[in-house]
Amino acid sequence: MSRAFVKEDGPEPSEDPPEKPISDHPNYVTHRGLRGLQVLEERLTSDLSALSGIQEDPQRHKRKRHLERDLRYVRARLDAAIPVDPSPINEVRFGARVVLRRDDGLLRTMHVVGEDEAEEGGEYVSWTGPFVQALFGLKTGASIEWKTETGLERWTLVEIDRR
Repeated sequence: MSRAFVKEDGPEPSEDPPEKPISDHPNYVTHRGLRGLQVLEERLTSDLSALSGIQEDPQRHKRKRHLERDLRYVRARLDAAIPVDPSPINEVRFGARVVLRRDDGLLRTMHVVGEDEAEEGGEYVSWTGPFVQALFGLKTGASIEWKTETGLERWTLVEIDRR
């Protein structure tokens, strides 16, 4: 008899989606970032409530497991949140909005924010990124050199404030 269609003994594969990794960095948040996490928690809670009671449908069951995982992640981030006071600043640090100019004249505006608030390739950048870390402590007029795939770039801090 062929064993090709016989169920092997062993543990069943888990129905749970893998947990989202939690950063080892302190969870500094702006007021905007904190509110974003709170709104996300409310939405996930509401979406979960809408799915309660109906477990027969495998797709709904799977969706519920993902929502539960996402809610655990958001609640862990909220529990670890460290709001940062938006006091006036004169150097690059968490919560700052900075304008940089590259030597070729390109301007770039960045808001230094928490990891959950950062956007991939956008204006809101995580405070944990290496480029942002290199800017910390700089004041208007200061410059840094940054090595990229295309060579060395020089960036000058044109403006800094908190918005």
